[in-house]
Amino acid sequence: MKLTSGSFADGQTIPGDYSFCIPDPAHHVCLGSNKNPQLSWSDVPAGTKSFAVICHDPDVPSQGDDVNQEGRSVPASLPRVDFFHWVLIDLPASITSLKEGEFSGEVTPRGKPGPQAAYGARQGINNYTDWFAGDNDMRGDYYGYDGPCPPWNDEIIHRYVFTVYALDIEQLPLAGKFGGPEARTAIQGHILAEACLIGTYTLNRKLLG
Repeated sequence: MKLTSGSFADGQTIPGDYSFCIPDPAHHVCLGSNKNPQLSWSDVPAGTKSFAVICHDPDVPSQGDDVNQEGRSVPASLPRVDFFHWVLIDLPASITSLKEGEFSGEVTPRGKPGPQAAYGARQGINNYTDWFAGDNDMRGDYYGYDGPCPPWNDEIIHRYVFTVYALDIEQLPLAGKFGGPEARTAIQGHILAEACLIGTYTLNRKLLG
């Protein structure tokens, strides 16, 4: 199976249109357009009954002490963990492409609604749900796609891995509120094929060149 995007090429920088935050000279960052990128996949295996789409950042700091702190930086040596940006499941086998901005077209304070989504699919919560938990203005359940917003003082460029899974089951056995870890567990034993596409992003002006 092959996954491509008209929004960015594999291994290249994700444009600001698909990001939660973009660089801002006065305040480090400001809100971006937060559109979901266009995705298309091909060479789907026989027997596919649904697709799942997961986007995650494997480069998120495991400790937040230095994150976005003036006069400090997040060291490249710090261990990193996964941060899920999009969890989309139960996408019908007849759907092999997603349009730009179809699932997200702006930043939505307190999160977009869910889990029900277009095409009868379902979306899980992303990790902005955890990130904004202590923010009275932004906290809520963040369903669907919310794009990159890595720490503006991180010493490394972050990777964003979009993965499409072809599954042998029409609906995953997930109920209520679920996120990336639950979806990853549920698809085990049902994957017929998978394909990934990686984009990069940074808000660190020292790395922007």
